[in-house]
Amino acid sequence: MTTDLIDLRSDTVTRPDAEMRRAMAEAEVGDDVFGEDPTVLTLQEEAAAAMGTAAALFVPSGTMGNQIALHLLARPGSEVICEARSHIVHFEMGAMAALSGLLPRVIAADDGLLDPAAVEALVVPPVSYRARTGLIAVENSHNFAGGTVYERGHLEAVLAVARRHRLPVHFDGARVWNAAAALGTTPAALTAGFESVQFCLSKGLGAPVGSLLCGGGDFIAEARRVRKMFGGGMRQVGVIAAAGLVALRQGPARLPEDQANAALLARAVAELPGIVLDPAKVRTNILIFRLTPELFGGATPPEGLTAAFLARLKEHGVLASPVSRDLARMVTHRDAPRPRILEAIERLRRMAGALA
Repeated sequence: MTTDLIDLRSDTVTRPDAEMRRAMAEAEVGDDVFGEDPTVLTLQEEAAAAMGTAAALFVPSGTMGNQIALHLLARPGSEVICEARSHIVHFEMGAMAALSGLLPRVIAADDGLLDPAAVEALVVPPVSYRARTGLIAVENSHNFAGGTVYERGHLEAVLAVARRHRLPVHFDGARVWNAAAALGTTPAALTAGFESVQFCLSKGLGAPVGSLLCGGGDFIAEARRVRKMFGGGMRQVGVIAAAGLVALRQGPARLPEDQANAALLARAVAELPGIVLDPAKVRTNILIFRLTPELFGGATPPEGLTAAFLARLKEHGVLASPVSRDLARMVTHRDAPRPRILEAIERLRRMAGALA
């Protein structure tokens, strides 16, 4: 097995570059719980401007940003309408129930994008014997639907449903910069009209840690209180926010490179026997593909298709991540530039040849 691994498990595996490390070392800091860290304040101002909101709050993770928003926007005992594979449902440790007393009401969509008519059908009427609908949440781009994106017109239709029923809408934009790059627009244009927006610095933008929760001034003031309650109050955190500033200022411009690499990788993966993937559906930096027994000569390995595929792939020096027993995921990022993607493709082809 090669030790020269190409890590395509996620865009969270990137390392801070020299400029980020220098910014961290030189950061001006203060106590952020007191609102006195100047580097954090600058990051929050620039994040709010980028999203077109009045204010923003620096939080340790996208999960915390999402959960603060849900906690503030919906009452305990109410339902959150969201897509069935949403991050807030599957990868946030049941936090909406554990921390806020909320119940997910999910809609399955092939492309991960909420159908406005289906959303409207799930809104609970104002009766005394059912849990009320409290919130609608969208994820853009949608991670486990393969990085799919909402066009602005689609979002407008979801917002129109929310307005008719006087419901707030949260925008989980962990990779909103990728969505904006794919659509040739800005995050502010995509997120207009939402009560809250969360986006990550530690994914496509390449920072080592951190996310921003954005919204109105009063909302963010309350979010600061809930952040402390959830254990997210931080002190001289400007040493981290400094890397986030570099990521926010420089990261968006290079996302089209990641997405071009993902398209190239998708075309190559789709050509391999035993793998099902439509390259045309790869819009951002994520590809999710189905594995079939053909990959292993017509037989399903005892450990399952995905586990066997990932093990063989690792032997050839490429890391990917599991989605289900027959689905795998690859994500392109700044630490896997074009030469590394081309090498990954060659290794994939060698692996397929060895399995044939």
